[in-house]
Amino acid sequence: MVTLQATVADFQSTLWGHHLPIPGELVQELISDGSRRVLCTINDKHTFPCAMMPQHGDYFILLGKEVRTKLGLRLSQQVRVVLEKDTSEFGMPMPEEFSEVMSQDEAGSRWFNALTPGKQRALIHMVGKVKNPDSRIRKALAIMQHLNEVGGKLDFRQLNQTIKYYNSL
Repeated sequence: MVTLQATVADFQSTLWGHHLPIPGELVQELISDGSRRVLCTINDKHTFPCAMMPQHGDYFILLGKEVRTKLGLRLSQQVRVVLEKDTSEFGMPMPEEFSEVMSQDEAGSRWFNALTPGKQRALIHMVGKVKNPDSRIRKALAIMQHLNEVGGKLDFRQLNQTIKYYNSL
């Protein structure tokens, strides 16, 4: 575990925005296995899974609008940051509904597990961000159907059409 003070910064770029700069020498033990996935806790109030992104020997953690709003973070604000190695299977929490749908669809589960870790996290996030449990189930079913239909060759545009169809049922 690493604890530090960091200042909310902004890249002033269309690609990257608000972030927390993290000195590289502080996190070497966290990334020794090659994975930059961590659990980040800010001001002892909010913990979220993320990746430490490399930048000139140091690292940064992106702060999305949702996190900034939830914590009331402002540019140049000092925050307390606690970083812990993320030892979860996918680098973020697996929604119960998605796990259950995968357990019932052997082929879809194989296709899912053959995806890159980033694509797996994207699909997990798509299901997990939905508040309503019934909607999470529909989205998980749509994802499994899509993976089976395309033989694991994920096509997000086509997937979105499948999700729209499932949402209309």
